[in-house]
Amino acid sequence: MLKRSSGVVRFCNYDVVFAEIPGETTLAINIAGCPNRCPGCHSPHLQADAGEVLDDEALEVLLGRYGPAVTCVCFMGGDGAPHEIARLAATVRRLKPKLRVGWYSGCPELPAGVAPETYDYIKLGPWVEALGPLGSPTTNQRFYRVAANGTMEDRTDLFGPSRSRVL
Repeated sequence: MLKRSSGVVRFCNYDVVFAEIPGETTLAINIAGCPNRCPGCHSPHLQADAGEVLDDEALEVLLGRYGPAVTCVCFMGGDGAPHEIARLAATVRRLKPKLRVGWYSGCPELPAGVAPETYDYIKLGPWVEALGPLGSPTTNQRFYRVAANGTMEDRTDLFGPSRSRVL
């Protein structure tokens, strides 16, 4: 069972990246306080409850700085406060309606009460080192493109030889 936070979201760092959301120039915001503790985690520093508070004001500053240079904002983590991440995603949509929004979650499925259409892209699944990353044919993680009606189309194939399916 995941430990739930008080709703305060913190971020350790951010970067403009090109691989996490295929076809997008993405402002990836690395969220702290990860409760998952996946063995072999490639970002164990994100397990600590550290970093700066990510609230609407901090998000607005980041969007002001990087919004014109990116096509997407992706929250990398946030499993301890999924409803707050969804609220921040709505803030992105309100402030910069043309930006697409993604969420990389280590949860095996979308948490109850989080509407898929909050996002344009969702990655689900914990890191399992033996199964490999999204590009591995044995990965347990799935990458979805979300339609306006909330339908999630599995597009893990964009990362490698995995096959697509619609949920």
